[in-house]
Amino acid sequence: MKTLHKTLALIALASSSAAFAASDFDTLDTDGNGAISQSEASVDAKLMSMFSELDTDQNGELSKAEFSKA
Repeated sequence: MKTLHKTLALIALASSSAAFAASDFDTLDTDGNGAISQSEASVDAKLMSMFSELDTDQNGELSKAEFSKA
């Protein structure tokens, strides 16, 4: 029974973490243009809260270099 509870807990943790798994550049860059737009970043609340600060050239997108500072 303990094994079942542990397994269910791990499944729940993994599924809740899946929403945050999109925090790597290539996953967030859904259109593959080499930059993360605000729309693409909107799936990650932490990234959105830092978006303006990270977008150092103020072009409305995060380059790989800008994203790496997150």
